[in-house]
Amino acid sequence: MAAIGNRGTVTEASGFDPEADAQKLHQAMKGNGTDEAVITEILPHRTIAQRQHIKEAFKQAVGKDLADELSSELSGNFRKVVLGLLMLAPVYDAHELMTAMKGAGTEEACLIDILASRSNAEIKTINATYKTETNVLQDVLQEHLFDSVDEAQVVQDAKDLYDAGEARWGTDEVKFLTVLCVRNQNHLLRVFEEYKKISGRDIEESIKREMSGSLADVFLAIVKCVKNKHAFFAERLYESMKGLGLTDTVLNRIMVSRAEIDMLDIKAQFLNMYGESLPSFIQGDTSGDYRKILLELCGGD
Repeated sequence: MAAIGNRGTVTEASGFDPEADAQKLHQAMKGNGTDEAVITEILPHRTIAQRQHIKEAFKQAVGKDLADELSSELSGNFRKVVLGLLMLAPVYDAHELMTAMKGAGTEEACLIDILASRSNAEIKTINATYKTETNVLQDVLQEHLFDSVDEAQVVQDAKDLYDAGEARWGTDEVKFLTVLCVRNQNHLLRVFEEYKKISGRDIEESIKREMSGSLADVFLAIVKCVKNKHAFFAERLYESMKGLGLTDTVLNRIMVSRAEIDMLDIKAQFLNMYGESLPSFIQGDTSGDYRKILLELCGGD
């Protein structure tokens, strides 16, 4: 994955002055109402690191927490995006996961977006951020930190996947879990090639034939992320804006979490896959200040 900042639409603001930004934000929230335009002018154009400096400057100048102040002043999806922008990346991911797992049901889309697309190093950092709340993650995704490929193991893994699915009545989901969630990307790409030789099918086709529901969704997401992470995110964004069962939370989460990492690649992939630009989709599917801040994070056409 590209280093943070290399393929993002959000880059370091030149001539950065956290004290000035903090004052502007304070002024925007004084009196009756809030000047959302000031918030949109500042936060999507600062990196995560720069936003932390703004938070510190705000605390020193005003004596209050910037996130708390914005939380009380804003509402709806605009508020969710703004608060997300103020968090460090692993804190944001952990917050999203905990929110998804709270209450009666679980928002599977969140688990899929984050667990399938983050590296194991990133998963471990998320775990360390909120250790007690996210221990549920650490047993499953632990070891694919190394990029080495063991060819003998590739053949064995491909055979194990075939034996666990296509070659038997019923499916051994644990074997799929073991291979897909433990091996590194380069290794898995070779496993998928080998699997096709053995079974005559793409791994995605076999997963769809052998499984259903959330488990199938998770495994398919992992395969898509291994093959092309930018295409995975482009598809998720498309679905989130086409009323195909996903909500604004998916749109918010991808725009906030990828803006500084690889949004340029996701935008290019989106245009390639759907023949229309991501900004034009956002323009047509959202409104108001929410639309404006997403378009800023998107970086225009």
